[in-house]
Amino acid sequence: MNPIFDFFLEAYKNASTVDIILETLVFVFGIASVWYAKKENILVYPTGLVATVITVYLLYKAEYFGDMMMNFYYSVMSVYGWWNWARKKDDKALVPISRTNFKEKLIGLVLFVFTMGVTFIVYKVFDYELKFANYVDIFTSGIFFTAMWYMANKKLENWTLWIFADLITVPLYAYRGLGVLSLQYLIFTILAIQGYLTWKKSLNNSPQTA
Repeated sequence: MNPIFDFFLEAYKNASTVDIILETLVFVFGIASVWYAKKENILVYPTGLVATVITVYLLYKAEYFGDMMMNFYYSVMSVYGWWNWARKKDDKALVPISRTNFKEKLIGLVLFVFTMGVTFIVYKVFDYELKFANYVDIFTSGIFFTAMWYMANKKLENWTLWIFADLITVPLYAYRGLGVLSLQYLIFTILAIQGYLTWKKSLNNSPQTA
């Protein structure tokens, strides 16, 4: 059993109690955020912001400035999503669940490429030595940010992107020896699959307009 415990706890052997508590909060609020997203509950954004803001602090403290900037980038998109989901008219949400049209697919592609470019520049600005894992990070950052934009606009396709990127991230964190983060993204993957099925059912059951 020791190797299993070591896999999950090795990265935290030298961490302070405060940092362990903060990372636990990130774990809990991150999972809660995806759970609320599955339920189409606006609490997805405040819970998600708690996770990303704490992550920004932890990464700043660890001097991982590139990753810190990307999490700040995600936090900004969360604020937009919170505002967009909160908009109502006659007590009815102005943004219903829907599929992406051709224009929105193009916007998603532009966001994907733009985010990868920003991530690459951030790595270079902070003088990171780019290795294979970093290029995977750049790729998944583009997917995650596009997924966040689709989620902010309640597009069903956001879940497809989350599932795809999460499946890449699970073995990536395992490879880095970050067992708890690998487990977290495995849970994210399961919740994202459930989220896709729930939103698809809701979309199929929604009244069709002529």
